[in-house]
Amino acid sequence: MATPEPGIDAYLEAVRAPLDRPGPQEARDAVAAGAVLVDTRPEFQRAASGTVPGALVIERNHLEWRLDPSSGASVPEATDPDVRWIVFCDEGYASSLAAASLRAIGLSRATDLDGGFQAWRRAGLPVTPP
Repeated sequence: MATPEPGIDAYLEAVRAPLDRPGPQEARDAVAAGAVLVDTRPEFQRAASGTVPGALVIERNHLEWRLDPSSGASVPEATDPDVRWIVFCDEGYASSLAAASLRAIGLSRATDLDGGFQAWRRAGLPVTPP
């Protein structure tokens, strides 16, 4: 078996391979069809850039506990492991790692927003001002 390439870029490529990463318009359509959009950015980024109306705000360090319906600390939207979670960070890097972590705990439909919050804003989709 070949040894995997070292480094974050190779790791990021590997964890993204199974993810169906929607762009902003596709994510908005998925939310309209029942997916849940989750903003994992820290408060300072939300304060500086704004937020996506209707997105759940769950910072990265709480994510797995809040989205796992069996954790005892889950949000009401975490009804079962088949919820389609679309997590996002500022630019779509950390959220890919978060989506992979969610899949690792059994949330098989978890993914992330390609390009993150910045792509959402560039697409002209609704943003609550800072």
